[in-house]
Amino acid sequence: MAGGIREHRGEDLVENHEINVTPFIDVILVLLIIFMVAAPLATVDVNVDLPASSAQPAERPEEPLYVTVKQDLSLNIGNDPVAREIFAASLDRMTQGDHTTRIYLRADKAVDYGQFMDVMNLLRDSGYLKIALVGLEAVGAASPPVDAPAQPAVPRDGAWSAP
Repeated sequence: MAGGIREHRGEDLVENHEINVTPFIDVILVLLIIFMVAAPLATVDVNVDLPASSAQPAERPEEPLYVTVKQDLSLNIGNDPVAREIFAASLDRMTQGDHTTRIYLRADKAVDYGQFMDVMNLLRDSGYLKIALVGLEAVGAASPPVDAPAQPAVPRDGAWSAP
């Protein structure tokens, strides 16, 4: 029983040896609801087809700031679409004017390299020099091919031999 009525016998109170867990369960349920609501909000939901990379993944900060170049060359900061004319002001607002913030730049693999460099120049002109490129990890792409072509034999002193 969660609670009980204590009987008075003179001046002594009878001790209640039951633990009241109802407040503990209430707190746990509230925390569960908070985390269930907040977890989906912590992800980036802009669909983009990223190219693969064979580099070792680096540590990410707690709250990375993503700039995304979509296939139609539109820009997003986080999940919000941004026009190129107000890109610098929006980026300053998101970073609170901190130009040392690392910007994670993602681009669809259909985006032309020249257009990608235009976005890099926009970031540089805005004062952001710490730019990290985001790509998908390629499985097994980091190892060199096992069957590399052998070098052709070259003549040495009139005899053919392999180098």
